[in-house]
Amino acid sequence: MKKNVLILGAAGRDFHNFNMFFRGNDYYNVVGFTATQIPNITERKYPPELAGKFYPKGIPIFEETELEKLIEKYKIDEVYLSYSDISHKTVMNLACRSEAKGASFVLLGPRETMLKSKKKVIAVTAVRTGAGKSTLSRAIAAYLKEKGKRFVIIRHPMPYGDLVKQKVQRFAKLEDLDKYECTIEEREEYEPHIQAGVIVYSGVDYKEILAEAEKEADYIIWDGGNNDIPFIKPNLHIVVADSLRPGHELWYYPGETNFRMADVILINKVSESETDVKRILNNAQKVNPSAAIFQSDMLISSQTKVSVKGKKVVVVEDGPTVTHGEMKWGAGFEYARRTGAIILDPREFAVGSIKETYSEYEHMGNIVPALGYYGKQLKELEETLNRSKAAYIVSGTPIELKRLLKIDIPIIQVTYTLQIKDGDIGKMLKKIIK
Repeated sequence: MKKNVLILGAAGRDFHNFNMFFRGNDYYNVVGFTATQIPNITERKYPPELAGKFYPKGIPIFEETELEKLIEKYKIDEVYLSYSDISHKTVMNLACRSEAKGASFVLLGPRETMLKSKKKVIAVTAVRTGAGKSTLSRAIAAYLKEKGKRFVIIRHPMPYGDLVKQKVQRFAKLEDLDKYECTIEEREEYEPHIQAGVIVYSGVDYKEILAEAEKEADYIIWDGGNNDIPFIKPNLHIVVADSLRPGHELWYYPGETNFRMADVILINKVSESETDVKRILNNAQKVNPSAAIFQSDMLISSQTKVSVKGKKVVVVEDGPTVTHGEMKWGAGFEYARRTGAIILDPREFAVGSIKETYSEYEHMGNIVPALGYYGKQLKELEETLNRSKAAYIVSGTPIELKRLLKIDIPIIQVTYTLQIKDGDIGKMLKKIIK
């Protein structure tokens, strides 16, 4: 008899695990997916066009909060955790909730979920979201471009729209962001690469995505999302640790997996605290002594030559970093603080889902998360910023907000680049670049 399976996800890793392990596997019957972290992705289906022959009606997606009821209703035998950037405590809480209802709790490992490429693969992952992996990916891309290498980036999935249309996505120009109806979260990751002239692949079916990418590249950069494990087996695996969150490299799933399996560990933001850097170094020595270790800082700047000293500003930050990434603020806040701006508390003028976010993520400081997963939420973000009556918006998100929002307030765009302290990108890549 087939085992009834429930896959816990967040519209990304869950679909990949299904495609790699369950699709076409007649030992299992996937009853459904659950969803968390991302709003408005439940009450839809993983479509039959992607699910395969055993699922002619597709696979429903439920709320994770219904876990116990779903196990009982559908007689679930095994619950598979398939999303990232959660504490070990949360992982075991989900395990206990599953076991209390009689189901087994399962994690699929790299051997069962990593694709193998014919080309050289450089994987960039992290121990937490917001550690700085995107800036590292961009730096690696710039290096390969300078060396005249043929390469593309394959980005961790964020398929929050029409999954059939998003099966294989290729981003070569900014108009492609509109073509695929990308959310702010997607644009934050894709837009900087596109503006640098780099092609990005993403989507739902990574076997087909990889096949397309290999047609035009000799090197592939895996640009990870959250702190997830690479979908493609790397020739070189670089993991970014965050000195602002020391200890998290051993407290979060699957960031600890990345930390233990890395070829290179890059400790970022090292100027903040020498003590915290040493703590991460000690942890690396204990669990992954063979890894090469580099240190780096984030250089924060703005090309907008305007003084904000003494001016009222509202700060916008990258959404995932300050929500489930648990950072109080990011580069935008740091820039505003350093330049002497008066940073407004957005709780006073936030509306709708933006306002609700502060209750869900109580750790957040005086920043506005750049949330925009759907049309209504974009409008609420727009209204929140305009209601602030600030002199300036300081934007720490890498996208141009005015391409998406009608904002009456001038925007100061903050940029951040990676500065490796004890080497360079070429030294990090020496294992596969000759």
